[in-house]
Amino acid sequence: MVPLSMQMFPEDTNRNLADLAEKAFKSAEILSRLREEDLEIGVTPKEEIYREDKVVLYRFLSDKAPTGERIPVLIVYALVNRPYIVDLQEGRSFVANLLKLGLDVYVIDWGYPSRADRWLTLDDYINGYINNCVDAVSDRYGGQPINILGICQGGTFSLCYTSLYPQKVKNLISMVTPVDFHVPEGLLNVWGGCTRGAQALDVDLMVKALGNIPGDLMNLEFLMLKPFQLGIQKYIDFAEIADNEDKMLNFLRMEKWIFDSPDQAGDTYRQFMKDFYQGNKLILGQVEIAGKGVSLRNIRIPVLNIYAEQDHLVPPASSLALGKYIGTKDYTVRSFPVGHVGMYVSSRVQRDLPPTIGDWLKARNGQTNPEPATLPTS
Repeated sequence: MVPLSMQMFPEDTNRNLADLAEKAFKSAEILSRLREEDLEIGVTPKEEIYREDKVVLYRFLSDKAPTGERIPVLIVYALVNRPYIVDLQEGRSFVANLLKLGLDVYVIDWGYPSRADRWLTLDDYINGYINNCVDAVSDRYGGQPINILGICQGGTFSLCYTSLYPQKVKNLISMVTPVDFHVPEGLLNVWGGCTRGAQALDVDLMVKALGNIPGDLMNLEFLMLKPFQLGIQKYIDFAEIADNEDKMLNFLRMEKWIFDSPDQAGDTYRQFMKDFYQGNKLILGQVEIAGKGVSLRNIRIPVLNIYAEQDHLVPPASSLALGKYIGTKDYTVRSFPVGHVGMYVSSRVQRDLPPTIGDWLKARNGQTNPEPATLPTS
């Protein structure tokens, strides 16, 4: 006898439901065999160079023999997610592809803020942690200015840092970086209360009530920007890869990264939301960090601005606004036809983006940098 629930749908629908159920069972079977260690993340060997509080500076190690030119690049990632997305897995590692080009790649790992970090401010992150990490890399190259690659919120931090310390940065690369926080296409701008008619977010009340802003709350915010696609559709599509264990592992690596969200230090979140999202002070030249003004006009070094054409988190218009306010005459823009996360994991982007960065840096590197000195770990 056909169950009543099956009688309620046309035959094609019943067939599709049965097929979906079969795939779901296959997915569950494969998932039951997978272990936590199967989800290897962060595949490139690295060494600790500097540590301060919960922040660690790493240098990625390469088995590629030096070709006479080693260009130091410091990756400054956002606070919201973990930086291992740039080195997610074999074959899709942004870092590994940069190393193959002969670059000397470093990354700041912000760690996981605790309740003790509730009062960290942008001053602590920019004048403190970033500046100390820049000095640690620079010391390995005889005190020379270094190249910075800022990604997403880390790109905004890097713009602020370069404005305050122009003598310490040789070239700046901003990737999927928000600059104009009031562009109408920005879904996060609407959520943050930055558009006319939107209810402003009471950031002070949030910080007063919560202290640090929970990472789970931030994740919910991002998922709600595309609730069906990110909350339902991708899990329906997951059943389509039930017969491919490699694809399932890729999916699970992405899921692990998406939900590995550190809490946000309360006072840093407060200032970033109020000054950048709500006040849009970066393009107005009104951001102050430890009493010092941040002006994009003060950035006169070469700048490469890279954006994702289908980015729903940092819309192209937000990143492209940099060209209107930057002080440099050496300003280059490059784009890729992907979304925000696609910039890190798309196979096409991984083929084209690292050479774009490598060629741009080598053309502006001037004299050959010496090999980094061997220094004891701090």
